[in-house]
Amino acid sequence: MTAIIISFFTAFWLGILTSISPCPLATNIAATGFISKTLDNPKRSIYSSIFYVLGRSIAYIAVAALIIGGLLSIPSVSMFLQKYLNKILGPLLILVGMYLLGLIHFSFYNFSVGAEQGEKLAKKGFLGAFSLGFLFALSFCPVSAALFFGSLIPLAVSSKFPFLLPLFYGIGTGIPVVIVAIVFVYSATFTFRILKIFKNVEKVGSIFTGLLFVFIGIYFSINYIFLA
Repeated sequence: MTAIIISFFTAFWLGILTSISPCPLATNIAATGFISKTLDNPKRSIYSSIFYVLGRSIAYIAVAALIIGGLLSIPSVSMFLQKYLNKILGPLLILVGMYLLGLIHFSFYNFSVGAEQGEKLAKKGFLGAFSLGFLFALSFCPVSAALFFGSLIPLAVSSKFPFLLPLFYGIGTGIPVVIVAIVFVYSATFTFRILKIFKNVEKVGSIFTGLLFVFIGIYFSINYIFLA
């Protein structure tokens, strides 16, 4: 039970870390702007932000289902992962950790939704907010790609609840939108303070998570590669 709770919390934390990284945070801010600007009743933006988070979560679950379901449905791949996943996970976590620490860099194709498309979707109410979340979730930046494909997917493959982890991850990625939407209802000025806090947390969180991933990766590598 403890291991399951830790895996859920890890997925949720990875989602939060993704959401406050520069590129995803900019996407979330854009989504908040689209949602808030098109609603006559500001409080409806809170409900729209929840549908936005739901859209992100469903998108991540769908991607994870395609990857994990496809991998595990092939007997040879399934056997390979069962045998070598822990060995692969060590170096993979080290690479992701080094990326979060800024020690290595890589480029990633970024699918993006334009401002005009975003505004059109936001005008369609809750369904539009859901669609906006779904599409924005697919706009993988290098950080979100590293955390999702390099950390969450391997964690989900080895979990008893592989499709619940992307759900927690998706909720984590949308938390800033919900918080900003709630704050925006009561104070637009205070919203900028919240965004500044997110920016500071991202710096500390990236360093902490990067170091943690490197140490865990070293631990996995020593135990499952060198001492196996």
